[in-house]
Amino acid sequence: MAEPRQAVCVAIVGAESTGKTTLAHELAAHLSQISGLRTTAVPEVLREWCDHMGRTPQPHEQAALVRAQHERISAAAATHDLVICDTTALMTAVYSQYIFGDESLHDRAVQLHGRMAHTLLMALDLPWVPDGLQRDGPQVQQPVDTLLRDLLITHRLPWSVVSGQGPRRLQSAVDALAPLLRPLQAPRDGLFTRLSERNAQPSARSWRCEHCDDAACEHLLQRRRARGA
Repeated sequence: MAEPRQAVCVAIVGAESTGKTTLAHELAAHLSQISGLRTTAVPEVLREWCDHMGRTPQPHEQAALVRAQHERISAAAATHDLVICDTTALMTAVYSQYIFGDESLHDRAVQLHGRMAHTLLMALDLPWVPDGLQRDGPQVQQPVDTLLRDLLITHRLPWSVVSGQGPRRLQSAVDALAPLLRPLQAPRDGLFTRLSERNAQPSARSWRCEHCDDAACEHLLQRRRARGA
């Protein structure tokens, strides 16, 4: 008797107001439709916690959020083929470091995040919008993005940058995940047709510089942001 296939988990991480939650829902729905895989999006525990408590968490409450997020991911993985995770412990560890100067969650966060087959890092190319307790301001985006990249690079976690507005952002995510998803199931009509024509891409983009994995694109973006500041 064949062993049940282990769910493939994909993490979506990024600074505030970079479209993580929107992409998680859109990506899960899109991949479910075109692949037939049992797919779900796991929501961000922190968002619910802040809404319920009416405040942001204190340092001693961060570890519980880490556990709760990954308990949800594990539960979803037990009943699905593909799990799209709206953040992981990595985000909690980064915010603990940035806000409280606390790096104690790093090791555990990296260990838990290690279950992710791939990580999608949101580019800083969307307009910043307020969102209650979960928004500190656009000035937080760059340092949080830098801390995330440092962890992903230092621990050699596979990741890709997702950029673009509207449908282009979704397609960017699908492009990044296509090599991972293609072997899971025989394609339906039209599944990954455009990508197949371009041939299979590597499972993770090659490293090009100390700041990003797509130098020409992201450096140009940062220069434009700087000029517009």
